[in-house]
Amino acid sequence: MIGMIGKKLGMTRVFDADGRMTPVTVLQCGPCPITQIKSAAKDGYAALQIAFGSDRKAKRTPAALQGHLTKSGTGPMRMLREFRVESVDGYQLGQKLTVAVFEQIPRVKVTGVTKGRGFTGVVKRHGWSGGPDTHGSMCHAVAGSIGMHSDPGHVFKGHGMPGRYGGSRRAARNLTVVKVDAENHLLFVEGCVPGHRNGYVEVEVARG
Repeated sequence: MIGMIGKKLGMTRVFDADGRMTPVTVLQCGPCPITQIKSAAKDGYAALQIAFGSDRKAKRTPAALQGHLTKSGTGPMRMLREFRVESVDGYQLGQKLTVAVFEQIPRVKVTGVTKGRGFTGVVKRHGWSGGPDTHGSMCHAVAGSIGMHSDPGHVFKGHGMPGRYGGSRRAARNLTVVKVDAENHLLFVEGCVPGHRNGYVEVEVARG
């Protein structure tokens, strides 16, 4: 198994035997029931579709999705994701996967949707330095001149501009697995991950 769906609970810190502090993000991973199994012979590739979030109401779940989940003996779920595997042997429809699959995994990749910042300027959105901070300056955090008066006389395509910032799908790669709490379905990874608190994330085994 190479991936699971989880929820970002927040950040804290842990101390090792030498007293060194490590900032970690706490993720609730699973349990995730298997809702569909795809084989190489039938579908052209081997993959597992898993679900997460059993707090979804049946009246807010489309009938087609309810029928799909009923085949695996699963009730309404909030998220469905597909993860490719080398082989589907040993997996069964309705089988629940837990965070224990990461106990022997040293590093993972966590994908989520970043916090939405709304409409922002170029200093916050692209990291520009802005104008002078001296007294009398009227352009502290503005783009300033972005084109040329003569040749070529236009703004180049793809130039950074103010606009909507955040709310994008991003991945934090090669995060060290600090602790796995299989009893409480918790995964502790070093550093921060994309998204707000209680936001949904996808956890996969880091490659390379």
